[in-house]
Order: sequence, then C-alpha cells, then structure tokens
Amino acid sequence: MKILVTGGAGFIGSAVVRHIINNTQDSVINVDKLTYAGNLESLSSIESNERYVFEQVDICDRAELDRVFAQCKPDAVMHLAAESHVDRSITGPADFIQTNIVGTYTLLEATRAYWNTLSEDAKKAFRFHHISTDEVYGDLPHPDEVDSGEELPLFTEMTAYEPSSPYSASKASSDHLVRAWLRTYGLPTIVTNCSNNYGPYHFPEKLIPLVILNALEGKPLPIYGKGDQIRDWLYVEDHARALYKVVTEGDVGETYNIGGHNEKQNLEVVQTICGILDSLVPKESKYQEQITYVTDRPGHDRRYAIDSSKMQRELGWTPVETFETGLKKTIEWYLTNQEWCQHVQDGSYQRERLGVESPTTKEEV
Repeated sequence: MKILVTGGAGFIGSAVVRHIINNTQDSVINVDKLTYAGNLESLSSIESNERYVFEQVDICDRAELDRVFAQCKPDAVMHLAAESHVDRSITGPADFIQTNIVGTYTLLEATRAYWNTLSEDAKKAFRFHHISTDEVYGDLPHPDEVDSGEELPLFTEMTAYEPSSPYSASKASSDHLVRAWLRTYGLPTIVTNCSNNYGPYHFPEKLIPLVILNALEGKPLPIYGKGDQIRDWLYVEDHARALYKVVTEGDVGETYNIGGHNEKQNLEVVQTICGILDSLVPKESKYQEQITYVTDRPGHDRRYAIDSSKMQRELGWTPVETFETGLKKTIEWYLTNQEWCQHVQDGSYQRERLGVESPTTKEEV
C-alpha cells in the first residue's frame, strides 16, 4: 500500500510513520506543515528509506493537496494533522478551528475528488482513517463522585459527544465531518478515538515530557488544581500498532476506541516520574520536592477512561506496554536524547504555562 499520513512529523504521526516503514512493506507519503510541534528529526532514522516521501504542505491548501494526491496516488489516508494542546486552544482557539475543522474539510474534499477518479475496485479498497481523541466525549464520573464499590463507567464507541475545550470541540466537529462524508458521498471512512499518549519524541508542552525536563533542570513541576484528574495513558508505539491495524483491517463506517488500560491521577504520574528519576539520575534531594500546585485549567475534565474491548475483540489488538514499562522507556529516551529536546524548543516556547490570562498562584509543597 501507499499510505498518505498527515501530521507525520508530529508526536503520534511520526510514531505511525516509523512503524509502517520499519515493520511493513508499505510506502508513506508524509504531509506535514511543520508547525512548532512538527520536527523532521523525529524521522531521521527512516528519512532515507526509498519507501518514504515528505511533502511540506498545509492541509488547508487545497491546490497543494490535489498535487500530492495526483503525484503520489495513495491507497489510504491516515489523518493525524491537528492542533492538539488544550492549553493553547484556551489561549488561541482560532488556529484549532482553522486546522482541525477547515483543514479536515479541505482534506476530505481533496480526498473525495481523488477517490472519484479511481476504479470501482480501488474505490472499495480505499480507506480514509481519521485519528481523533477521547476528549470529544467530555469527562466521566470521578471516583470521589460515586458511591464506594460502584463500578465506574468507561468511554465506549457509543458514548455521546460532550466536548469541554476549544480543542476537543474542534476535534468533535472534525469527527462529524468525516462521518458525514461517508454518509453523504460514500467516502470509505473510519474513525478512532484514543486516550492520552506518551512516549519518545513528545513535544514538551505536554505533562510527561514537561515534568521530565523540568525535573532534570531543577524547575517546578506544575500540578493543576489538586492533581486528582484521571487519564488513561497509552504508550505511543502501542497506539501506532493499533492505528495500522485499523487502516488495514478495520471496517468502513466503524469507530474504534483505543486505550492503554492505565488510569492514573496526574499527581500519581508526576510522583512516579520523580521516583524513576531518583533511581536513574540521583541527586541530594528528592525530585518530588519540586512539585508545585498551580491554579487549575479552566473547564478541566476530571476523568477520561477508554473501553477498548472492541479493538481487542474485532482486530486482536491489546497494548504491550504497562504504564510502568512504558514510562521507564520514555524517561530513558529523554535522558539520552537531550539534543532533540534542545532543538524542538525554539525561542517562542520555554515550557511556560499556557491557557491562563493572569499569573498563576503557587503553593510550594
């Protein structure tokens, strides 16, 4: 197959590209605008492979998309290009509307125009795989909100949408567009919704890489609110395997939820990172002493958790990494790839707090 991957220089996208090139015989056309979070250094290990092509293209640029489709003639599209940081969406929602909604619409139309030129057999074999997030579902009841012993619900593929942030609202909109293009035009689409990813090559505005780098530099480790928000953590390479399963074996019109089976409170995640760093890079004081509580994010969802039993039942996928094994691999990667960390952070972002209009108040712990 020839697979066109949008956002292939980003965190999850680059993991998908590396997985395809390293573990299959398929070819990849990587379409990426190279915004602040896109970095071709994340693909240095496969950039010279003859089955890999890079196109620096904005998914909002219809003419350039048409050119790429005409030249490369893909058999499938994996759409990962998106603005993805909730805090940034609070500060500047316009970019999220433009990329996640207008960009998805433009890509769908370019794909449809190309798809209509294919033979009937090629049309049936073609897939448009849209990669989304569990945040479109809003949040779930927190353990402190239910009776003791009561079973906590999970997000399923049938959970109603109730997005909370400009980011999740823009992704929900893009999900609806993708499903509408199947229903209205017959474009063979599939949607996946994933839980929080972590792993190598993660831009350090997100919790885990930010905490690792701040800890090593002796900086505060910011915890929003009480740190009791719960996330289901998914190792990015497990996610990449799941996404390839879906695009090659998934059924048109289906939605698949992909989770890591690792529900953790944010505070627990940070404390675990500190404990691993205490072992790997010991110093006089404990890293946990750098934990600092800051004002919570506006509209912060309290709990996400994915039921990915459909992925296991229908496609035979389960995550390989536990949170403990995946987190240790992640920390070790950051320790040995400080040069990548330096290069990916430009002068416009120095791991400062985003998504608030006024200075945060801090309580040292």
